[in-house]
Amino acid sequence: MPSSHTPPLPVRAVIALSNGLLATERVAIMSFMGILTLLILINVTTRYAGLPIYWIDESAVYATVWLTFIGASAMTRLRLDFAVTMLTEWLSPRGQQIARIISALAVVGFGFGLGIMCWLWMDPIGIARTGFDAKAYAGETFNFLYTEHTQTLNWPSWIVYLVLPIFAVSMTLHGLANTLEDLGIVGRSAFPGFQATTSTGIN
Repeated sequence: MPSSHTPPLPVRAVIALSNGLLATERVAIMSFMGILTLLILINVTTRYAGLPIYWIDESAVYATVWLTFIGASAMTRLRLDFAVTMLTEWLSPRGQQIARIISALAVVGFGFGLGIMCWLWMDPIGIARTGFDAKAYAGETFNFLYTEHTQTLNWPSWIVYLVLPIFAVSMTLHGLANTLEDLGIVGRSAFPGFQATTSTGIN
């Protein structure tokens, strides 16, 4: 049961940040869905006309990747990710609450671990130390992330890979918000921009 008193400021800040991020993710999801639809229509039309645009396929792939990770983050907050209830449905209400808290903490742990891996991989301090010289950084560390480019768009690859640390941060934040709600420190939030938000499974 949610607590009747006003939650502490840090708790309210986490919930507000998570809900604000979710609203931003909603706009991003709709935008990427529109972009992806447009790219596919252009691709079909130009191929039918015998004038294919070579970079459309790669653009659609990257749009799908970003849409997938942003959507997965939003589903975490909405508690609409995959749930296995074969065991938990036999637990008492108290046992289900404990299982739900453990599950939410596991999400936080995964997001935090992924964030650390992204930090080590992208090494922002290391690239800054070389004056953002990608070749010098690659020569010192043998990390060629900042020298690689996409095949047809010729974008720096690290721009595409930014979705990973963004996903790590957003998933961690949403996991923290879900944990605080499951602990009863704050009541569950309502998400008027989303319709199917009534999942009772332990995700």
